[in-house]
Amino acid sequence: MSLLRRLPHPRTLRARLTVGLVVLLAISCAAVGLAAVFELNGFLTSRLDQQVSQTGPRFPASLEHGGLLPDDHDGDERGDERRQALGTFGARVADGTVTHAAAIRRTGIVNVPLTAHDKEQLIAVPVDGRGHSVELSAMDGYRVVARRGLDGDVLLTGLPLEPVRAAVHRLELVAGIVFGAALTLTGVAGALWVRLSLRPLSRVAATATRVSELPLASGEVALPPRAPESDPRSEVGRVAGAFNRMLGHVEDALTKRHASEERLRSFAADASHELRTPVATVRGHAELALLHPGPVPPQITRALERIAAESGRMGAMVDDLLLLARLDAGRPLERLPVDLTRLVLDAVSDARATGPDHRWTLELPEEPVTVTGDEHRLHQVLANLLANARAHTPAGTKVTVALETEGTTAVLTVHDDGPGVPEDIRPGVFERFTRADRRRSDAPGSGAGLGLSIVAAVVEAHAGSVGLESRPGSTTFTVRLSTA
Repeated sequence: MSLLRRLPHPRTLRARLTVGLVVLLAISCAAVGLAAVFELNGFLTSRLDQQVSQTGPRFPASLEHGGLLPDDHDGDERGDERRQALGTFGARVADGTVTHAAAIRRTGIVNVPLTAHDKEQLIAVPVDGRGHSVELSAMDGYRVVARRGLDGDVLLTGLPLEPVRAAVHRLELVAGIVFGAALTLTGVAGALWVRLSLRPLSRVAATATRVSELPLASGEVALPPRAPESDPRSEVGRVAGAFNRMLGHVEDALTKRHASEERLRSFAADASHELRTPVATVRGHAELALLHPGPVPPQITRALERIAAESGRMGAMVDDLLLLARLDAGRPLERLPVDLTRLVLDAVSDARATGPDHRWTLELPEEPVTVTGDEHRLHQVLANLLANARAHTPAGTKVTVALETEGTTAVLTVHDDGPGVPEDIRPGVFERFTRADRRRSDAPGSGAGLGLSIVAAVVEAHAGSVGLESRPGSTTFTVRLSTA
């Protein structure tokens, strides 16, 4: 069983069908060949038994008289030898002992030396007038018939099995050659036929492979041409037709989704743009009211401060939404050389100032790392990652910012030893409006859940990647950008 498991198995449907066809044909050929061999062997053996029976016990009876029949008076010393076929074997058994054993050769009657095993075989031959096979050490295989003699002895007459075996072996050789050639030709022809029959299915598989390689997550998607359809009455034709109809439904759904996304982006961009002015106006009036020289009740002062703070927060959210809308629309960013090492130094310096209760460490290479991109947006990526680490970890947390190069790739990591990102939000941590603690979504100063989505959008716009690895006590954000 373990040997069968280690044998190579065909993987493709075409190979399996071809191998299955050849195996079935091989089984059929083997069955036909075995039946023919057994039938021929039985037929020739039966004919040989008839010849032995027709020969009779004349030759073994003559052995008692030196090879002459008791009533043979023709004076010829060779006597019964002339009346028997060449190779005829005769033996006489009396009182459970083989007394004589001889065979007719071209040179005359020749005594046959018998081993103890040979004698046991001859003595054990039933006296029933039927043919039985014996293997004599000096003469190979024989077909012998035993009859009772006139004086109570047992006379055995036999003919060699060699002609029967030669004919059977020849049939086996011819059948092996013919069936081997038939299997080879059938394998080649079957492979070509299966290949031709499954060609429509191969085209469907090729189309499905091209579809699977398309980025279907977002944006406008152009599906490849439909798979060629064959006879709808065949299984392959029905599969091709169903696959093409499915592609049509998928294309319609993707088109509607893209149109909906475009409308949503347009709305977000327009709404963000229109909200910037009234938000700035509200904030300006609140700050102006706070500058009033006259006495103002404490409650009014507190209200005006809250209005100014929330207006500033709303203004930042509007700016983030407008940035995401522009990135979604594919607005090109600046493509200039950016000293990533200097950006890291500036961002960590700012983080130390805004988060003095955290421990900030740097790990920088000896040589500056330069990438091509938008300096302002890349600085925003660093600032958002550091602000995220500061906002979601307790005081005293160690935050390590490391920068290194791997070939033509700059690798930036922000690691902290805080509590980690909750497992239930890790899959969507870079999606918009994702918060680590949804219960604090309306609390003053809480984020809008756009920081990490901006990180992902900006990095993607720079043809880079961002990933997260988090567990309790260890959280690492990794940004990869090309330096080429």
